[in-house]
Formats: sequence, structure tokens, C-alpha cells
Amino acid sequence: MDRDKNLDRVNLYYEDGVKFVKDSIDKSYDLIIVDSTDPIGPGEGLFSVDFYKDCYRILGDDGILVNQNESPYFDFNAKEMKRANEKIRDLFPITKVYQAHIPTYPSGHWLFGFASKKFDPIDNQNEIEWKSLNLKTKYYNSDIHKGAFMLPQYVRDMLNEK
Repeated sequence: MDRDKNLDRVNLYYEDGVKFVKDSIDKSYDLIIVDSTDPIGPGEGLFSVDFYKDCYRILGDDGILVNQNESPYFDFNAKEMKRANEKIRDLFPITKVYQAHIPTYPSGHWLFGFASKKFDPIDNQNEIEWKSLNLKTKYYNSDIHKGAFMLPQYVRDMLNEK
């Protein structure tokens, strides 16, 4: 893969995310990564049903949405994690929650949402293609990728309880 040929396909935007997705053209994005603040105050709109509907609308048929889902440890965060997951699950045919250990975040255990119209992050993982890229990483590998989606039982229970 020649990365230089793909640079013109990547754009980073630092602005009001709610307004940005609302004003965007249908099916105009392949990937949306929402690196938001907590779901209170200014960041609250980034956890709303309308925002997720707009994300779905502007993603192409192969599109993927990734968002923060908070920590499962503290009651407030766990409730918000569950609410965000439920909203996305109602819109996208494929949704998963994955985890990372981030020592600088509250509790050090953070969850993220993965949503797609087409791709499952485990079933569609292509280890041969990944290896062919010959990328040297300090942390990521295909086992870490799979393991991130293997949630502790208490998190699974939280996500499934009504």
C-alpha cells in the first residue's frame, strides 16, 4: 500500500461535531471517529440519537463509526456506556463494544463502540492483509485486536441487561 497516494483521502476536522455531521452530504464518509468529551455539558450532543442517526446517514455502505463509551467501573459512566451502546445498536446492523486499558483515564479501563453497516471487526479481520503491510507497532497486533472485543462478563451483563 502506497500511503502517499491515500493522503488526499484523509481529512481531520476540529469543530462542532454535531453541526458538522448534520450539514454533511449523505454517504460521504468511510470512517467517523468520535473522540469526545464526557456526555455532559458541551459533549452531550455527541451521544444523542440524532447525532448517531446523522453519522449513519453520512457513512457510506462500507462505513464504520467508532466512539467513546466511557468506563464500566463507575455508576454514572456505566450508565452512559450502556445508553450510548443502546442508541447505536438500534441504528446499525453491526455493533460491538471493545476495551482498552488507558492508565490516565478514570479507572484505567475504557470502552469504545464500533458500528458498521457491513463489517464485523472480528469476522472481517484479515490477518494476511495486516501482515502484508509490514507495519512495526509497539502495541497492536492481530491478537490484541481480537482480544479487545473479548469483554469481561460483568461488562457483557451490563450491556445486555434491560
